[in-house]
Amino acid sequence: MSGLCTIRRSATIAVMAASLAFGLAACNDDNNDSGGVGPSGSTNLPTQAQLLAALKTAQDTLDPNGGFNLNMWATVVDRSGIVRAVAFTGTKEGDQWPGSRVISAQKANTANAFSLPGLALSTANLYTATQPGGTLFGLQESNPVDPSVAYGGNADDYGTTSDFMVGKRIGGINVFGGGLALYDSSGELIGAVGVSGDTSCADHNIAWKLRDALVLDFVPGGVNPVSGDDNIVYDIQPDGSSPSGWGHPECSAAATAVAEGLPTNFPLN
Repeated sequence: MSGLCTIRRSATIAVMAASLAFGLAACNDDNNDSGGVGPSGSTNLPTQAQLLAALKTAQDTLDPNGGFNLNMWATVVDRSGIVRAVAFTGTKEGDQWPGSRVISAQKANTANAFSLPGLALSTANLYTATQPGGTLFGLQESNPVDPSVAYGGNADDYGTTSDFMVGKRIGGINVFGGGLALYDSSGELIGAVGVSGDTSCADHNIAWKLRDALVLDFVPGGVNPVSGDDNIVYDIQPDGSSPSGWGHPECSAAATAVAEGLPTNFPLN
C-alpha cells in the first residue's frame, strides 16, 4: 500500500511540476521555447528587407566611415528587447565577422535598455562611465547575453528572416560605438538598432547613417555636450579622463572627422 501511495504522490508531483512549467511558459511573453515572435512591436520598426537596404546604404564603401570598409551586421530590437530583424551586407554569413552578429544584438539591446522617451544614450556614450572607477563600472556585466538565443538554430539562417534570435530576447550589454535608440516620427521610443563588423568608431558612424536611412531619428536629446544628441563624444584626455563623462576612445582621425560631421551631414529629424 505504501508503495502505491508513493507512486501516486510521485505522479501528483509530476503533474504539478508540468502544470507549473506550462504556466511559466505561458507567462513568458517572448515564447523562446515555442519559436513565437512575442508581443507585437511597433509597426514603425523596419522589416528585415528594410534593415538590409538601410545597412547597405550606410556601409557603402564609396561613402567613408573611417574604418576598414568591411561587411556588417545589424540587429533591431523592439522596446521590450525582443529581436525583430537581423541582416548582413555580405553574400553569406561568413562574409562578415561571425562574432559581430551577437555583438550587434548586444548593442541594440543596450541602446534600448538605457534610453528613455526624453533621453537617448548610444552605446558609445557608455564607454567612460563603465571603466574601472567610473560611475557605471560593472554595468557591462549586468544583463548577460542568453547563449541559447544567441547560438541556437541553423547558422545558415543567421541574418535572414529565419534567424533564431528573431522573436526572442537576446540580452547583453555593450559599451562601445554602434548602438542607437530608434524614435519614430511621433517621438516615440520604439526600440534600437545595433551595428557591428568594423572598428567601434566606424560602427557608430554606420549606425547613425542607417538610422537616418530608416527615418527613425526623431531623437529628443542626448548627452553629447556639443550637438546635444546621442552622437559619439571624443573628449578623452591623455590621462584617460573625459570632461563630459561620456567620452569614447578615438579609432582614427578619419572616423572622428566623419562622426563630428554626422549631425550636419545626416541631421536628426
